[in-house]
Amino acid sequence: MSSNSSDFSANESTLLDRANAVCEYIRSKLPDDLARTRVAVICGSGLNGLADALNGNVRFEFKFSELPYFPVPTVDGHVGKLVFGYFGKVPAVAMVGRVHFYEGNPIDTTAFPVRVFSVFGIKTLIVTNAAGGLNSNYKAGDLVVINDHINFPGLAGWHPLRGANDPYFGPRFLALSDAYDLDLRQRFFAAVAAANAKHKLNRTVHEGVYAFVAGPTYETRAESRMLKVLGADAVGMSTVPEIIVARHSGIRILAISLITNEVVAEPTPSVAAVAAGDGNHEDISAGKATHEEVIEAAHLASEDLRSLVYQTISGLE
Repeated sequence: MSSNSSDFSANESTLLDRANAVCEYIRSKLPDDLARTRVAVICGSGLNGLADALNGNVRFEFKFSELPYFPVPTVDGHVGKLVFGYFGKVPAVAMVGRVHFYEGNPIDTTAFPVRVFSVFGIKTLIVTNAAGGLNSNYKAGDLVVINDHINFPGLAGWHPLRGANDPYFGPRFLALSDAYDLDLRQRFFAAVAAANAKHKLNRTVHEGVYAFVAGPTYETRAESRMLKVLGADAVGMSTVPEIIVARHSGIRILAISLITNEVVAEPTPSVAAVAAGDGNHEDISAGKATHEEVIEAAHLASEDLRSLVYQTISGLE
């Protein structure tokens, strides 16, 4: 029997026990400097190249499948490994790939790696994802620094903090009005300004609100219009459970979305309107999102994002 998360009952050990088991395994194989890592990066869909910013020859990798209790991803574009190394002189760990709620995982399991980071001593977490652009000013390839979110599964009861609370990690009732760290956002935009000054950035960077939805289907046109009315600028199927658990543990957060497609929100042409010559009878599948385009757009943007993340983290020294 393997040791990952699918093989244990919640009654066998506490959340803290399981996180400690992972940390003990990792620390037993790391040099002292990397065992004191305080910065982590979660690489979203197609953004595995962020781990390549870890410089030097001192690099240690752990497959999720070899870590006790660790959930293993099943989606293309999510490799499933932790990579320890250095951003400049700053020791850091990159989580290459993640698990999602739509894969059938309990919502708290999707954020278990962040519990491990908390026990390990991580103080700063940079989370990235691929997202659909709802804001009409956003174009594919743009970056969005998240400054707030809408948690649809959470509002419906699928919340990563649901259930018994362990005060070791944080309080029973958690405020999220300060979830997205202002200092880290300022540091990231300073890196953006420096890159623009050298004409080394080929994409626009925004700030906006991210809507977390369960997936795995992309949103309908009506759902997209609803999200826009509610104030969301981008939409995706990850990140928010990790943000909540990180804040529950007192970890500072910087979250960045890569816009991989512009969400189709115009009303579907009705049969009556088309028959009367008033409706758009073009192919209604035009503009629909695909996983392949998400991965491709992420690959194209990964170099710019890698450089910006590197500058942001190396400035934390």
